[in-house]
Amino acid sequence: MMSSGPSGRPDRFGTPILGVSEVSRLICDLLDDNRLHEIWVRGEVTNYKDHASGHRYFSLSEQNGRSSALINCVMWRTYASGLAFEPRNGMDVLAWGSVEVYEPHGRYQLIIREMLPAGLGERHLMVERWKRELEAEGLFSPERRRALPAFPHRIGVVTSPTGAAVKDILSVVSRRYPAEVILSPTAVQGDTAHIEIAEAIRRIDGLVDVIIVGRGGGSFEDLFPFNHPDVVRAVAACTTPVISAVGHEVDTALCDFAADLRAPTPSAAAERAVPDRREVLLELSGYEKRMGALLLHRLDAAGREVEDLRARMHPRRLARRVHERMQRLAEHEDLLRRAALARVQRERSALAEVRASLAGKDPLAVLDRGYCIVESDGRVIRSARDLRPGERVVLRMKDGRCKAVVEEITYDEDL
Repeated sequence: MMSSGPSGRPDRFGTPILGVSEVSRLICDLLDDNRLHEIWVRGEVTNYKDHASGHRYFSLSEQNGRSSALINCVMWRTYASGLAFEPRNGMDVLAWGSVEVYEPHGRYQLIIREMLPAGLGERHLMVERWKRELEAEGLFSPERRRALPAFPHRIGVVTSPTGAAVKDILSVVSRRYPAEVILSPTAVQGDTAHIEIAEAIRRIDGLVDVIIVGRGGGSFEDLFPFNHPDVVRAVAACTTPVISAVGHEVDTALCDFAADLRAPTPSAAAERAVPDRREVLLELSGYEKRMGALLLHRLDAAGREVEDLRARMHPRRLARRVHERMQRLAEHEDLLRRAALARVQRERSALAEVRASLAGKDPLAVLDRGYCIVESDGRVIRSARDLRPGERVVLRMKDGRCKAVVEEITYDEDL
């Protein structure tokens, strides 16, 4: 059985015959590989065309010995408008984008979103690599950031002694707050600037209340030392709070992420570092007014309290109150005496009742009425049947005892 292709039209040898659109779809599927998406490509610009629509069409080529390679590129107007340089034929560039296929023409091309001159592009990639490494070390963690002191006495500045940044900082601090500014001078651009900047940071750490690290605006190359890991680690290791002020508002350096606070400019850093004396004086004035008002209120309340005490402590009023208390005490004393007497009377009555009850139950009480108790061998004789003729007994009367001998016993039933 012969196999058939996607079109269902095999040739006489059984090989599938594909349509053009099917081939384009296969190419599109093959190009849908992550290795061809969001990649950096380095090459030489050729066939450059700046279209009236704003799109940029060109090719990137590479010469490798006798062979050469070329890939078509397009940069849509949206991305091309953000280019910081004007591409030219023969320029060595670094382009970032994805390889895609245009199915109607069956043509693949590199869709570019960002492009940089090759040397500058390599530095951008280096900064991105540094950023990942430093972030993995935890140097950019927000939890590491500390609050700035509210009223610093000394401001440390790490920058060029001849640049505009230090002049701006001095001007702002002198205008806003009477703090001492201590400069730790350093080069801020050049191949070895990062070494000097890191050393200047370490040199002033611990000697001031807050440190400003930065410089004025410049190109990516000018600000590059502030991206170096040496500078970032020096900032992160500071025991003193650090404000990073590198470049202008749109500029960003890696030391910004390690600092306790990032300011858009050196002047803004100085404003963040010290309070405004006018605002402080205004706030103090407000405190003074509130404290004065509170003091007057308390003095007025204390005066009213003193007057009230004075009125209550007047001799006549005091004597009257003493007499009232004595009268009340006498009344309470009388009530207590009456209550005590009534209770004693109740207790006496209850005791008399108990005595009467006990007297009625006293076995000896019957002796007063002429009766006597017969005892034999220390036991009370309750029945005539307990006696025997000739038995000696004791007769107990109300006022004494006598001994007797039983001569005869007569029982009630015999009477």
